[in-house]
Amino acid sequence: MYTGSRSHIQDIVVKRNSSRKRSRNGMRNHFTPAKEQSSFTSGTCSVGDGHTYTQDMTENKDTELCCSDNEDLFEGYDSIVGDSSFLAELEDVELQMHQHHKDQQTPKSCEDQLSDSILVEDFRDSPLRTLPSSQLAFQQAVMTPQKSPSRGAHSTSTPDLTNLKPAASHAGVNKPAPKARRSMKDHLKKVLIDNASTSNTISKTVQQKEAVMTEEMSVAMQAMESISAEGDLGPFFGLPSRVKDLILRLKGIQDLYDWQKTCLSLDSVQQKRNLIYSLPTSGGKTLVAEILIFKELLCRKKDALLILPYISLVQEKVRGLSSFGIELDFMVEEYAGSKGKFPPVKRRGKNSLYITTIEKGHSLINSLIEMDRLENIGLVVVDELHMLGGGSRGAILEMTLSKILYMSKSTQIIGMSATLGNVRDLQMFLRAENYTNDFRPVELKEYVKLKDSIYEVDPKEEECFRFSRFLEFKYSSGMQKMDPDHIIVLATEVIPQQSCLIFCATKKNCENLAGMICKYLNKEFLKHKEEEKATLLGELKSCGNGSLCPVLQKTVPFGLAYHHSGLTSDERKLVEEAYSSGVLCLLTCTSTLAAGINLPARRVILRSPYIAADFLKRSQYKQMVGRAGRAGIDAMGESILVLQDKDIIMAKNLVSAPVEKCYSNLLHDGGRGLLSLILSLIGLKITTTKEQVRDFMKGTLLSVQEAQVSPERSLWDLTVESIETLRQKALIEASGDVKDETILQITRLGRATFKGSVDLSYCDLLYRDLSKGLEGLLLNSFLHLVYLVTPYDMVHQCKPDWMIYFRQFSNLSAAEQKMATAVGVPESFVARKAAGQSMRKSVDIMVVNRLYLALVLYSLLKETNLWNVSDRFQLTRGFVQSLLSSASAFGSSVLHFTEELEEFWAYKALLLELTRRLTYCVQAELIPLMEVAGVMEHRAKQLYKAGYKTLAHLANADPKILVQTIDNLFKRQANQMIASAKMLIKEKADALQEEVDDLLMLPSDLPSL
Repeated sequence: MYTGSRSHIQDIVVKRNSSRKRSRNGMRNHFTPAKEQSSFTSGTCSVGDGHTYTQDMTENKDTELCCSDNEDLFEGYDSIVGDSSFLAELEDVELQMHQHHKDQQTPKSCEDQLSDSILVEDFRDSPLRTLPSSQLAFQQAVMTPQKSPSRGAHSTSTPDLTNLKPAASHAGVNKPAPKARRSMKDHLKKVLIDNASTSNTISKTVQQKEAVMTEEMSVAMQAMESISAEGDLGPFFGLPSRVKDLILRLKGIQDLYDWQKTCLSLDSVQQKRNLIYSLPTSGGKTLVAEILIFKELLCRKKDALLILPYISLVQEKVRGLSSFGIELDFMVEEYAGSKGKFPPVKRRGKNSLYITTIEKGHSLINSLIEMDRLENIGLVVVDELHMLGGGSRGAILEMTLSKILYMSKSTQIIGMSATLGNVRDLQMFLRAENYTNDFRPVELKEYVKLKDSIYEVDPKEEECFRFSRFLEFKYSSGMQKMDPDHIIVLATEVIPQQSCLIFCATKKNCENLAGMICKYLNKEFLKHKEEEKATLLGELKSCGNGSLCPVLQKTVPFGLAYHHSGLTSDERKLVEEAYSSGVLCLLTCTSTLAAGINLPARRVILRSPYIAADFLKRSQYKQMVGRAGRAGIDAMGESILVLQDKDIIMAKNLVSAPVEKCYSNLLHDGGRGLLSLILSLIGLKITTTKEQVRDFMKGTLLSVQEAQVSPERSLWDLTVESIETLRQKALIEASGDVKDETILQITRLGRATFKGSVDLSYCDLLYRDLSKGLEGLLLNSFLHLVYLVTPYDMVHQCKPDWMIYFRQFSNLSAAEQKMATAVGVPESFVARKAAGQSMRKSVDIMVVNRLYLALVLYSLLKETNLWNVSDRFQLTRGFVQSLLSSASAFGSSVLHFTEELEEFWAYKALLLELTRRLTYCVQAELIPLMEVAGVMEHRAKQLYKAGYKTLAHLANADPKILVQTIDNLFKRQANQMIASAKMLIKEKADALQEEVDDLLMLPSDLPSL
């Protein structure tokens, strides 16, 4: 109860919690109460006794919970509140009773206290009677007041004032203004608000009004979503701060480089224009691309496509980004080898990041165009854009980008590369802007070694080389003969405390050099990380099923290993992980390591300026030396190119010349790329006439570079000739004329060829082989099917050992030998070749060699031990694994080829199972684990043995326990593995859910009366 003297009453400050005051006198709508009579029409309120309370609309801490009685909190939802006259009368009665009580009481203190309404006391004394539910709730509230929840617990602006502390006000002392007494009106409003959320009795009128309000809110939310779709979600280049936190936690990157911030702030990036950016190797290009991908997925709600040059890079990136996908709720899908679904699963609730190789990226774009879903791809990022100039693969990349440019005006293309010569041509092709920077996080110093002297590379010098120092060494005559180029001295200047890469011209050189260095290393090298190296040897032996490479067995104890395609995937993975963790300090490797996975070193040595017999190109040289310098570890990186006198002039050109220019490869190898492009354009109905094909060709890189690439023949002549060639091959046909233009259509064979991504050189041959196979398909053995999916392009890479051929042929069953004779390889031919005799009958040597490779694959399928098979056929284990990988990919192509031709229906189910077996080639129980990106056979065996037998086991594993259980597994790898498993489970579950939704969806074209 209010007991203070009125002479001490100060202004009552009222704070509005609403951001705006709703007008009661403005235009009415169906939410406006029937009666609009305000009890406060001015800034003052007269209170019966002649005193006036002034309303100050400024903020005051002590009364911030008070609200204006003039504010309608209900907007017509309650009939009592809507009747303003009732509330006004109620307040008048309360004021009169308040005056009556005051006259009867003597002030006992100068304190201003907050009390309940005087009418409340009267209500407490009134007897219980039958009341409506809302009034009963009101009476219970005032009779048994409860502690009010903290501010923010209710969505209303009317506060509960029962728990406010009293504010003292003494005469002559400047005290805060007294708090307003809670009126009966306030009580009533509060209870009605509570009733709105708790009452079970809701009128139809209220339901209708709520339905209208819900609908309007829904429209408003959609409008806000559409606005925010193109807007920012947070302070980190338009992304939430959580993305920055994840980059720190998962990548260890605390802040971006200045060039990265500049690049991400470019107008072309903000306005979604195409962009090419180039920096030296290890400059941080990939992180910029990943941030742009996150923005596309999270802000613009579009899918993104990341095209990488190699399967190993795809797997590495899938592992690395799966953790982001789990945290930020988007899908990461792998398209490499035989993996990938065409067309991709159409997801309603989530966006996808497709990480693909060049070939799979092209197939993915084709499938999206065919399904009219290309607009779903908002961003395409191409790593190593200079691959456009890389033979047949460059032609495929050019096809992909040309189709995107022609078919989608909203898809942004980002190209990045460390080496770009004629960037202007690429800008014209991609209609892109260019950003270039020479930033390197670690300074790179380039040197060359000539005899016993080291020279620093300085292109500004007339001779290009400036003397730096003499090489100090003490070699015996025997050691000088073994190591005339002083590689051991150059390496031991940095190892074992720091790392070193030595690039060699051939695979055999890698193995020989690693073995030679070990012979002359100090025994102290054996003690450096001795336990870890012993563990690594055990892992290498285990992944070889008990077999261990004798070279690695000798070199690993010294911390050395070789790295090239002759190693199995498991061996390469173990070597890479051991080098990254410091267990190995030196790798002898081929140039493929520079283009593949990122393994930096303190010093990079180029054993010679050759790759096989070819002199290095500028781009290859820059890629290799770019591996020198480890960000965050080294203050400087250095490269040393070992030269002979005869190479000096060419070496000067190598280190000072500009990067080679990148040219279109659509005309590579007799114009096969151009033929494939035109075939797919007609098959996808992108173009149906010669004129439309001509218009499309104007948007290719070949068109930009027509004068340089084809100076003698015009692009139009080449196009017409290619169309005619496709007609002669029966891949396309001319139907009728429309407006004097011949309509071009694809044939069944042509559709099967482009849908299966089959090389045009082999499509006729493949069709004949499959047709012939149907005449006597061997079903009690895999051999016949394996022969049909043995890649044509690997036949010339292997020459049979005739004694081994005859021995393996003799071990075949009678049915299998009959099949071999049917395809064109009789036993008599193999026996005569093994005996060294000549053959009178001519036999197709390509068929003979292909069957030999099929026997290798067949042996591998039967026992799954790659080491045993490679020994049996006297082939390197790396070649056998490459053959297996190629056969898996080609098997997938043949499967898609047969799906388009009805006569080959019998092959579909058979090839599906065979391709699956070729993809993994392990025991059946290990296949689920090997679906995880980067998990090879050896790792899968480790996991299975430790009890992680399914994807669900791995996805729910504790990384700490996983690291303790699995040998040679680090925490970062464990986290990536678990995230990849979770992503796979999400992908499969979402695909099943989409299928369920499609089944339950009401058809849009359902007939009705």
